[in-house]
Amino acid sequence: QVQLVESGGGLVQAGGSLRLSCVASGRTFNNYRMAWFRQAPGKDREFVARISWRGGSADYADSVKGRFTISRDNAQKTVTLQMNSLTPEDTALYYCAARDVFTTTTGYDYWGQGTQVTVSS
Repeated sequence: QVQLVESGGGLVQAGGSLRLSCVASGRTFNNYRMAWFRQAPGKDREFVARISWRGGSADYADSVKGRFTISRDNAQKTVTLQMNSLTPEDTALYYCAARDVFTTTTGYDYWGQGTQVTVSS
């Protein structure tokens, strides 16, 4: 079992930055592809960014490309999402997710409770 705890959300003005963190419990963090998703009020949850289990590659949604950066520290069992040039459209509940690359081929096995990001105009 893996538990994911997000932090770092808050209220920021448009153009500002926030840094989200997700700390994982468990012994096999290195086996997990990690990702961030978000869900705005009245909308479906959407993919934001993901990083490979060794941190060698990352992918981003087009809407955040060039503004957000995902990274991971396997020794600290942490994945981070640096968000710059925020806009009101980035307002959402942000979730951390983990996929065991050795047992799961689609979807994510574990989800955090989310951290709220609100961007004012």
